[in-house]
Amino acid sequence: MEKLRLGILGLGEGRSTMSGALQSEYIDLVQICDLNEDLGRKRMKEFDFHAYTNRYEDMLTNPAIEAIAIYTPDHLHATHIKQALEHDKHVICTKPFIDNLADANELLALAERTGKRVFVGQSSRFFEPMKKQRADFDAGLIGDLITIEGYYHADHRWFLEKPWSLQSSFKWLYGGLSHPVDFIRWYLPNIEEVMGYGMLSANGRKGGLQNADTMHFILKAEDGRVARVSGAYTGPVQPVTRDSEMSCILRGTEGCSQADYMDLRYAITDRTGEERMLTWEHKLKHYFRFEGKSHHAGEYQNYLEHFSKAIREGAPAFPDMKEGIGTIALLQAMDESLSTGKPVRPNDLLAKYGVNL
Repeated sequence: MEKLRLGILGLGEGRSTMSGALQSEYIDLVQICDLNEDLGRKRMKEFDFHAYTNRYEDMLTNPAIEAIAIYTPDHLHATHIKQALEHDKHVICTKPFIDNLADANELLALAERTGKRVFVGQSSRFFEPMKKQRADFDAGLIGDLITIEGYYHADHRWFLEKPWSLQSSFKWLYGGLSHPVDFIRWYLPNIEEVMGYGMLSANGRKGGLQNADTMHFILKAEDGRVARVSGAYTGPVQPVTRDSEMSCILRGTEGCSQADYMDLRYAITDRTGEERMLTWEHKLKHYFRFEGKSHHAGEYQNYLEHFSKAIREGAPAFPDMKEGIGTIALLQAMDESLSTGKPVRPNDLLAKYGVNL
């Protein structure tokens, strides 16, 4: 299969993408870009890759580049996606896809007009336990889904050293809870209504946060099934042998499964009643390549290859643009529920902006 010729914009989180692209037999990394020239020099030295520019325009006009992977601040995503599509490039954009539903229709129309593919780098779907959980579910090992639980609980007080994390624009709802929320939508895409409560913990207040760092939500799908999702980000967590920072639990009519993250651990009680626990320690170096588990590059390589194959084969691949927009609508509904204390319907927000998915 012909390699996908890729450019990478943003070399902070894009570090993992560089590693994934350079180690993949499906990707040809053509050029990298970041406004910060010091960071650019650092990445060139780290990976012995020297096709660097500090001008996005250079990548947009580079005829050798077929697709651009975007890892810039959230509020810039819509602009950078638009520019890539206008220059006839496929797009891979990190989550959250965009930060304002008002940008959705223009991007949808651009993608349709250009015929270019747009994917969302929702990396946690591409972690080994989550991949196995999905494959087992699709194979019917736990029967029909009754309910799903997702959570992300982590001691991220170190994150408060980043000055922008203390601004009013930063919300853990989008930066952290978007991962387990994506698990919910992976299995229950048609969420009709969400209700939640949140608070700013004593640790968060002491650290200078301005928005909730502790949240619990109940979600209801259009078919009546319910799910729950929660996040807590500025307190200690239980020992990893007891539980993981992030997890997805599926409860079915004939079985139950749980996929953990960042631990390569998966458990299932299948329809026969057999209980199994699987681990993938032999893949540890594939998934975590720098400073312990600070960058999970293996997931990035997995989704780069997934999207590359889809482009070459003309096959469907998810999360795509529509799914990414749907997740943003749900997150914004959750945000509104926190501020109003009332249930909110994501479709009402989509209708407000005239977005039809």
